[in-house]
Amino acid sequence: MTARFCLLVVAKAPVPGFAKTRLCPPASPDQAAEIAAAALLDTLDAVAATPGAVPVVAVTGDFAAAARSAEIRRALTRTTVLDQRGGPFGERLANAHADTAARHPGLPVLQIGMDTPQVRPELLAAAAADLAAHQAVLGRAPDGGWWALGLRDPAAARVLADVPMSRSDTGNRTHAALSRRGAVPRELAELSDVDTMADARAVASVCRGRFPAAVAAVTR
Repeated sequence: MTARFCLLVVAKAPVPGFAKTRLCPPASPDQAAEIAAAALLDTLDAVAATPGAVPVVAVTGDFAAAARSAEIRRALTRTTVLDQRGGPFGERLANAHADTAARHPGLPVLQIGMDTPQVRPELLAAAAADLAAHQAVLGRAPDGGWWALGLRDPAAARVLADVPMSRSDTGNRTHAALSRRGAVPRELAELSDVDTMADARAVASVCRGRFPAAVAAVTR
């Protein structure tokens, strides 16, 4: 029997003018929001297909004003939806782990974002299997950040509140903070996330689902 675990997606509403603004130009605000929406929807499809996963999504922003709003609302019905709370991003991540654990006590938590639409159920299942044998797992991104963090004890996520996010040393600082707590992370496969249009094109070249078409629309 496949062990159950919470698969937590941290998501921001893909609202034009607020989502993926670093893609503009060459993308328009509407195109950038479409790319963000496609990334979120493809990620939620992968999560839904992952064996043993209990899907949880921690959300922020106005999803009623988002690109592909109706489609996203339908996808979210398959998940437990939580509101992000707190100030800085690290604090919101720590709270999302705590709130997930409160809603689904006793389960480990594997957290990802919505910026790696190339993620596949097989990769997520392998990360969960690693988490079953280790206190923590960490999937790094080439920019120095990370795309995945898994914790057998979700309370360990408290360290994130003191880790500066979106920096070239965020991955190293996260690893060090968890190690000091006694949860030395096992390293997962590296994945590129989508911050720039160059990132989007590179990810689209290895991606299935909605994301490649949304990226291709920028150059039409």
